[in-house]
This record gives sequence, C-alpha cells and structure tokens, in this order.
Amino acid sequence: MIRVKNLRVPYDDVRPLAEIAAERLNQSPCAVRGVIVVHKALDARRRKGTPIAWVYALDVALDHERAVLGRLRRDADVMPAPVSVPMEIPRVGAVPAHRPVVVGFGPAGIFAAWTLARAGLCPLVLERGQDVDRRTADVARFWQTGVLDPASNVQFGEGGAGTFSDGKLTARSNDPRMHEIIEAFIAAGAPEEIRCLQKPHIGTDVLRDVVKNLRRAIIRMGGTVRFGAQVTGVELRAGRVAALVVNDAERIPVEAVFFGIGHSARDTYAMLCAAGLHMEAKAFAVGVRIEHAQAWIDRMQYGAAAGSPQLPVADYAMTYRDEAGGRGVYSFCMCPGGTVVAAASEMGRLVTNGMSNYHRDSGVANSALLVQVSPADWDGTVLGGIAFQRTIEERAFRAGGGDYRAPVQSVGDFLAGKTGARDFTVTPTYAPGVRTADLRAVLPEMCTASLARALRFWEERVPGFGAADVPLTGVESRSSAPCRIVRTAATMESVSAAGVYPIGEGAGYAGGIMSAALDGRKAALAFLGKIQ
Repeated sequence: MIRVKNLRVPYDDVRPLAEIAAERLNQSPCAVRGVIVVHKALDARRRKGTPIAWVYALDVALDHERAVLGRLRRDADVMPAPVSVPMEIPRVGAVPAHRPVVVGFGPAGIFAAWTLARAGLCPLVLERGQDVDRRTADVARFWQTGVLDPASNVQFGEGGAGTFSDGKLTARSNDPRMHEIIEAFIAAGAPEEIRCLQKPHIGTDVLRDVVKNLRRAIIRMGGTVRFGAQVTGVELRAGRVAALVVNDAERIPVEAVFFGIGHSARDTYAMLCAAGLHMEAKAFAVGVRIEHAQAWIDRMQYGAAAGSPQLPVADYAMTYRDEAGGRGVYSFCMCPGGTVVAAASEMGRLVTNGMSNYHRDSGVANSALLVQVSPADWDGTVLGGIAFQRTIEERAFRAGGGDYRAPVQSVGDFLAGKTGARDFTVTPTYAPGVRTADLRAVLPEMCTASLARALRFWEERVPGFGAADVPLTGVESRSSAPCRIVRTAATMESVSAAGVYPIGEGAGYAGGIMSAALDGRKAALAFLGKIQ
C-alpha cells in the first residue's frame, strides 16, 4: 500500500476518498483497490483564500504501486505504507502464588486488568463503586432529586469519572500501545472512526456500554470484577505489600496491587499516606464552567460555513498567562453540545463537570475555565490540596442553597462584583438546578482575580466569549489529582513499597482517558516483565 500524508480536502468536497486519492496520485479511480483512513483532522483556521479543510493521511491500495512510488519518489508526502506489527503480551509460565489485584475500575484499572488477563494471570478487580447500570441509575436520581450516594456517583464506579464526561480519547503520546487501546475500545463497541480522528470521542452514552463490554472481556479471560469493594487498608511487610483489607472486614493476601484509584478517592489517599507510602503534593487547577450556545461557538470557529452538515460541532481552546497573578488560566474538558453535570462525591460539598453524548446535540457548549494553584497556595503538605478543594466545594454547596443546586453568576456580574442577573444567553444546564450567587465568595481571591483578567482578555480577542450575559457555574475542583503517589521510573512500583503499582490519574501520572489507560497498561507490562 501507499501512504499519502497531508492530503487537504475542502470540507464540502463529498467525493469518495478513492477518487480523491486517485487524483492526488495521478491515477485512474479504477486503479484504486482500497483506501484506509489513517488520520483525519480538521483545519478550520480560515486563512485568506484557504477554505476549511479535512487533512488526511491515507493508505491506498493501488495497481502498479511500485511504479507509482518510483514516479513520485521526490514527493515527501507519498511513501510506502508502514507495516503494522501488533505488540505481543507475554504469557507467563509460573503463575504467582497470589493473583494480581487491581484497585479501581477506571481507564487505568481497566487496561491494567485487561493486560494481566490477556497474559493469563486472572486478575482480581476491586471497585468501590457500582457497575455501570446501577451507577447510571444512582447518578440520574442524584441529578433529579439532589440525593447523593457517596458510594455510587460521577466519581466512583465502573469506568471511573470519565464515564460521565465527553469521552474524549485525545492523546499526546505516540506510544504504539495507544493503537491497541483504541482497538480494544472499538472491539467493545466504540465507533470505528476513533481509529483515525485527531480528536476522537465516544460520548457518555456509548462509553457506558463500552466499559461494560471491556469488563465482560476481562471476565472471559479469567479475571474477576467485584463492585462495592472498597480497599480500606494496606499491609506492608519488609518494604513490600503483603495484604489488602476490603470494606474494613476482609483480608486479601497480595504480591502485586495496581492502585488506579482516581483523583477523588480522598479517603484512600489518606489511608495510603498513613500506611507509609511516599506521596507528594502537586499542582492542579480550580475554576468554573462557562456555557455558550453551540451555534455561537460554531460561528466563532467556522464563520460562514457554520451549520454545514459536513462539519462537526465546533470546540475551542483558550489560554491566558496572568502575569499580574503569576498563574495560567485555560479552558479544560470542553464539551461541545453537552451539559454541565453535578459531580459531587462527598456530602455537603459541590462539584461540577462537563459531559456530552456521542452526537453532541444538546445545543449548548460548555467548558471549564481553570486557574492554576500549587502547594504554595496551601500549607504544602501532601494532603493539603484535598483540604483546599474541600473548602471551595463546601462554599459552593452553601452558596447554591445547601441542596446541591450550583451557584451561577453572569460574566457581567462576576466582573462587576455583584449578583442577581438571570437573563443569560443560554439557560444553565446543570441539574439539580442553579441559584444565583457570588462566585468571588466561593473561589479564593487569587483565583477570581486571575479569572477576571482572563475573561476580559478573551472578550477583547473574541467578542462575545466573555459577554456580560454568559453564565458561569461553580465550581470545578477535580480537574486532576491533588497529590502524587511517588513511584520508580524503571519498574513503576512505589518507591516505598515493592509490589505496589500506582497508576493513572489518581496516582498523579495521567490526565485523561487515554493517558490513564496507557499508564495502566504500561504498569501491567512492567510487572509481567519482572516475573518472566
């Protein structure tokens, strides 16, 4: 096959790709025997005279490929297609006395367990939350009534926090193991387009079935998955892990345990710290959710082409360096056509997140606007970031009325230091509902000052983004882990406990579905390499 890179196709060119590829290679369409889309990205920069275009990398099966490659040998964007060699997972010979345990069934835990199961080690998965069907019902009840289940919510349960998100699969890593993770998602029911899109996403509605099918695959390969099984204790002996305690009642001997606990397992962080695992405080970010009409975002990005059925709903990324405050401010987890959701996991504390379904068709776009904070903003202790988060979440809970309604404020009121306006450009989508409040009384002054300067900056450059009647909903406080469980680079084990593998976002080593999944897989492979 022939690889064709950087193939620009106007967004409204609906010809078959085989015809477009034939034209690029100066061949008859009849000579093309097949086309595989390797990569597809949208260039919406709208430079003068350059239309919005899809940019492709294609593998083309063609008659007389050698002759075509010879004729185009000086063309830097035409070359033989590389041969993909699947990565092998070693099958272990001698099975350890105790099967490996995976704690947490988010992306890191899922792919650690999936890798271990493929190697024949029959892992045991312990998930404190519930299976995705029960969890979905518990979350729906919370959104409808404001009655929170601390054991089954947006943060805890099968699939992790990403299950109730946009399901973005964007990854900055070129690690070849990413391909296998994508293929596993597709085999579990994800759309095949995620194989090639630059910004793939699954959507929370599809992702629920995908994680369920991944669980079933792990079980078919010999794994066991237990829900409602919270690890409440860890026993260390002579510098290595010896046992886990589950639900304060059951003791499980272990030789290897993979902690994929997620960024909200605050009680687990405290337990691991008390047990002697070396941890360190780390920076994270806090802020609010901003909402716009999706049609307005489409016009902002696409201009006159907005609304074309050949274009996806648009997203955006905003950044600002606040020199006065010495902090970065940026958009995060932007959800086109989505909703702002209640993401609390603790009683009396309020948290928001963004979510969208596969079709992204709510008509409203939302994104977090976050301000960086660091251990210097609290007492610098390992668990100080958690206390920092909790203080903000408690203020948000009270500001919203104490019933999990969220505090909302217009950009105009936020900048003017007042509250009460409710004539928003879009109706805030957060459920169980919103209440007008002063977000400056919720977030620390150092954060609101930086956020205010960022909003003014963005409004100057993109009029309407920070318009007076745009709603802000608070608070977003769980963008990443507030601490890190320190591990060695070579073996991925805890520096203070052999056999303990901290993985994923909760361990402080990942920042999304794909990076967490890759981290879990790499740790499992490191363990397999150790016991060969």
